[in-house]
Amino acid sequence: MKLIVGLGNPGREYESTRHNIGFMVVDRLSHELGTGPVSWETDTKKNVMTAKIGDVLLVKPLTFMNASGFAVRALVDFYKLAPTDVWVIHDDMDLPLGKIRIREKGGTAGHNGVDSILQQLKSDLFVRFRLGIGRGGEAYGRQSDKNLHHRSVIQFVLSRFHQGEAGDFRKLIKHGTEAVRIALIQGIDKAMNRFN
Repeated sequence: MKLIVGLGNPGREYESTRHNIGFMVVDRLSHELGTGPVSWETDTKKNVMTAKIGDVLLVKPLTFMNASGFAVRALVDFYKLAPTDVWVIHDDMDLPLGKIRIREKGGTAGHNGVDSILQQLKSDLFVRFRLGIGRGGEAYGRQSDKNLHHRSVIQFVLSRFHQGEAGDFRKLIKHGTEAVRIALIQGIDKAMNRFN
């Protein structure tokens, strides 16, 4: 079984924000992988929403981003999975808007959701689909004041894509979904060769 986790924050106020791109990709995957309507089920004990399609379990943690690892760990333990069975889809400010990078292991690149998963699994051997959301320029603070910069980063990742980015945003969701599909069908290496 593959556990495909889209990272995001629960709640209407976070829908369509940059930080929720992982949720958007697993939503699209639920339509594209299934042969018919797929229903998402809420498991309040594990604090997740899941949709099972064959041997794939799509996951949206209902914890907030920084605690995503607790929900992932609960599922890994329940299904007796290895970290290598976990694929995580998340936003990445270090990549330009629209770019995708796939990694089979590594650090967190400062992403708190990925860090939470790494801490809970006690392993970095899970696949990451890093979806570039860009940095947002001066308006979101590349200032020297660290606290101001931190607040600006939070503002940026919790903002919605603006009208001028709409085309890149739609392509990013489409290509992110395609990258996961190729990885499932043809293997991670094929997906990496195509998107990295």
